[in-house]
Amino acid sequence: MTTSERTWLKDPIAVLAEGAERGVVVEDGRITELVGKGAEPSHPVHKVFDASRHVVTPGLVNTHHHMFQTLTRAHPAAINKELFPWLQALFPIWAKNVNPDNLRLATRLALTELLISGCTTASDHQYLFPPGLDAAMDIQAEEAGKLGVRMTLTRGALNLTTEEGGNADQGAVQDTDVILADCERVIGRYHDRSEGAMLQVALAPCAPFNVTKRLMVETAALAERCGCRLHTHLGETRDENDYCMEHFGYRPVDYLEECGWLNDRVWLAHGIHFNDEEVMRLGRHGVGVSHCPTSNMVLASGQCRTKELEAAGSPVGLGVDGSASNDNSNLMEGVRHALMINRLTYNAESVTHFDAFRWATEGSARCLGRDDIGAIAVGKQADMALYTLDELRFSGAGDPLAALVLCGAYKADRVMVKGDWRVEDGVPVGMDLAKLRYEHGEAAKAFLESL
Repeated sequence: MTTSERTWLKDPIAVLAEGAERGVVVEDGRITELVGKGAEPSHPVHKVFDASRHVVTPGLVNTHHHMFQTLTRAHPAAINKELFPWLQALFPIWAKNVNPDNLRLATRLALTELLISGCTTASDHQYLFPPGLDAAMDIQAEEAGKLGVRMTLTRGALNLTTEEGGNADQGAVQDTDVILADCERVIGRYHDRSEGAMLQVALAPCAPFNVTKRLMVETAALAERCGCRLHTHLGETRDENDYCMEHFGYRPVDYLEECGWLNDRVWLAHGIHFNDEEVMRLGRHGVGVSHCPTSNMVLASGQCRTKELEAAGSPVGLGVDGSASNDNSNLMEGVRHALMINRLTYNAESVTHFDAFRWATEGSARCLGRDDIGAIAVGKQADMALYTLDELRFSGAGDPLAALVLCGAYKADRVMVKGDWRVEDGVPVGMDLAKLRYEHGEAAKAFLESL
């Protein structure tokens, strides 16, 4: 399909949109019409795609990931640990082994997994820059372009080692001036602020416990000057709160404010351990939160206060988080986990599958500062995921949209980005999955040999 053709995705089983019972019309990479019950497209179409086997959702949007970590899934040194000991086990392994070649494979694998799960836009918090990995952002831009996935290149950073009071490995940190110079380079090369952009840039010092205050302050100023967003981990564990009290004399949200980060340019990863006053303050300033339900459960970090944050005014999105704390890159699975953990946190009546979908689509888009994606609506970018209900797990399901979440959909049959099919019959267009699995698996062996 070429983007200039007017194409009707006709008669789906269900669509996650109002007034689209008979499908969606796409042209020039945008959604141009929703076809309601009993209606026909208002203008002639060039092509018809028979969607009668499909349930259609907006393309999912991933707001937090660490793609290099696909190389250390279920790593023997790190399983059955909480965040700080988990990081202590893995930082030296990552610093020693991550290089341009295996980062490329890790990024390709993670983006492929995301795309197959129905994700059309991804943000990767790439904070690891050991010697020789200066071109990490360029590698990720190239891989996203090859797959046709939208991406926010999130230029992370580490500059505070264990010897200096942080927890980053000496082999993974960079000089502050080097970091800032590369941030400017990456913004200048890749940050596209136009509607429908395929690449944008965010700046992302890793966390209060492994970057300096100077880096936090100067990245905030750079982001404001260049019109890009800011991202960091915050409030993930009680250990982080204790660290901030010991080193700064106050809690993480106070530190965020002192660094100039309390504004609507910012979205935070995890955002679990906030008190009532902090929730209200974050909401008042429009600070977004990337809810990472799977990782939060694996590492026993805690339960994000999603409903209170949204009520206060914070955009809430979803992230798969790192593929060594998840341990996969399937955002549709993350939607299911979000529903489950939030029902446990609140109750079954007030957290619905529509809430989980909203976090993964509109909420995530808001976290990334985008209003052109995240919904099936006229004028939005034509990013959609199409799932079938053919598997045994769906037999007997009455509500098709609820079934995707409750019955455990994990793989899209078709995925469209900017009006182009990027997944057909469950496989990314032009991708040799067996080859990718072999090459990535071979690269990952070095990380086990580091034990």
